Amino acid sequence: MARTPFPDDLVELQVQWLRTYRELARQPAEAGTAVLRRRLIVLSCRIEAHAYWAEPNRSPAGRVELRRLARARGWVTAA
Repeated sequence: MARTPFPDDLVELQVQWLRTYRELARQPAEAGTAVLRRRLIVLSCRIEAHAYWAEPNRSPAGRVELRRLARARGWVTAA
């Protein structure tokens, strides 16, 4: 697998976030979604608080790139 500027654990958190979000989107309106919503909140907090973002010169564009990378990695692992 190609080396990225993001730590593997951070990418994996973002992959989990995307999977959880997709699962939440698939739920019917009357379904109980509290567990999935809480999971999204926890994952969001863990992504935001990751030590990678505390390093100098980290920009908001990096968060967009992280999501792109996680989507690509998620598609590869799903195939």
